[in-house]
Amino acid sequence: MSRPLTPADLAKQAAGRRAVDFVEPGMRVGLGTGSTAEWFVRALGEKVRAGDLARVVGVPTSIRTGKLAEAEGVKLTTLDEAGWLDLTVDGADEIDPELSLIKGGGGALLQEKIVATASDRMIVIADPSKQVQALGAFPLPIEIVPFGWETTKAIVERLLTEFEVAGRRATLRLDKDAPFLTDGGHMILDLHLGRIEKPKALAARLLAVPGVVETGLFINIADLAVIGHEDGETEIVTRAGA
Repeated sequence: MSRPLTPADLAKQAAGRRAVDFVEPGMRVGLGTGSTAEWFVRALGEKVRAGDLARVVGVPTSIRTGKLAEAEGVKLTTLDEAGWLDLTVDGADEIDPELSLIKGGGGALLQEKIVATASDRMIVIADPSKQVQALGAFPLPIEIVPFGWETTKAIVERLLTEFEVAGRRATLRLDKDAPFLTDGGHMILDLHLGRIEKPKALAARLLAVPGVVETGLFINIADLAVIGHEDGETEIVTRAGA
């Protein structure tokens, strides 16, 4: 027997269902990873099975999302085969007032960013707890190559001294007793920063470090946010200039 839905579950479900309203027949849609994105995939599957969204194909951002989409009856393709996407719908770990995001809590940040930036539009879906005035309370994930990872970690911690952040500790993400590995075979460092004053500058500096593949800072990527509430209501937040 499935467990009762929590208020957070109900809010995520509302956001996921509302985001399906932006999908049109024949669209190529990026499918995000994480607990909120799963509600969108399930709602999309319902519409596809009902025949309301013919010829929709999805590009999953993780193996986990791909398995769920297949189970829900959503036809899948690869990003290379699709070439370009009409829309990507994904969750976030934090959303600031300008729709800058921290993503990567589920470990799929690289593929999520590739898919989102290869789309005409990105919609981020979330419950109200993900809305923040400033990014950084949620640990910032950065994806790194395994080779020399301890040296990469030391370099990252050193460069953090150049930035106005509340903390500068980096920890290697684990899967039980072993390093967590992404679908691409990379490791993840979680940066415990507390507050990030200049996320765009920080992202640029981190990406300049050899060994760093990508960061979980999504800046000027999300065009619109759907915030769900436990009563089933939703609100739409748009990015200025999007």
